[in-house]
Amino acid sequence: MVDESARQQAGKLLPGQALLAVSNVSKSFRGLRAVAGVSFAVERGGIVGLIGPNGAGKTTLFNVIAGVYRPDTGGVTLEGRVINGLRPDEVCHAGIARTFQLVRPFADLSVRDNVVVGALRDGSPLADARQTADEALERLGLAEQRHRRAAELTLPDRKRLEVARALATRPQLLLLDEVMAGLRPTETDEMVETFRALNRDTGLTILLIEHVMRAVMALSQHIVVLHHGEKISEGTPHHVVSDPAVLDCYLGEEAEV
Repeated sequence: MVDESARQQAGKLLPGQALLAVSNVSKSFRGLRAVAGVSFAVERGGIVGLIGPNGAGKTTLFNVIAGVYRPDTGGVTLEGRVINGLRPDEVCHAGIARTFQLVRPFADLSVRDNVVVGALRDGSPLADARQTADEALERLGLAEQRHRRAAELTLPDRKRLEVARALATRPQLLLLDEVMAGLRPTETDEMVETFRALNRDTGLTILLIEHVMRAVMALSQHIVVLHHGEKISEGTPHHVVSDPAVLDCYLGEEAEV
């Protein structure tokens, strides 16, 4: 439950140029520190990878950004405005959309109607929402399947549907949570090209959690590495993969290539 002081801070304009700024964020659960003093920024139009071993705190940090959890310390700003303290639906309205590790579409609805649900988040007329949904499905290569039941889709197409639903909310920032997990190498490469095109053609900013290093290295312009809830490295892909601390705790054992 969000306290009143957090609600008053949310929406306050703060100085800064980054689209998203995470500042000294910590989050604990019953004394277990899941995220510890993490800070980084995501520039407008950038693609940033957030990596680390299982249990490093990546999804917890996503949940803080998306409004599922309020940080114990620190804060999150979008375009210089404080968003920690907002509900998830308010964060979505502010311009952040996310996907989830477990893909759960509305199984009995059509592919198109699944995406229309996202497009209706701002009260758009149904005709406009359908047009937005069709545009998102076209970008994700699902236009020809828009009338199929979502339950009939393959895993790769369900993952594309998950992204299309997020895109239909017309975000400035897209949070991708292991959207390429379980895909074959060729399917991963196709997804990478889809996100590159989205970033290039629309200017969409992307922050992604991913264990598939072939995707992280091909897509990310900047990488942040977490371990035991702490940031242990940050920089270009070349810098991160050559950092001994990252090699020791993660890349030597955990990453898929």
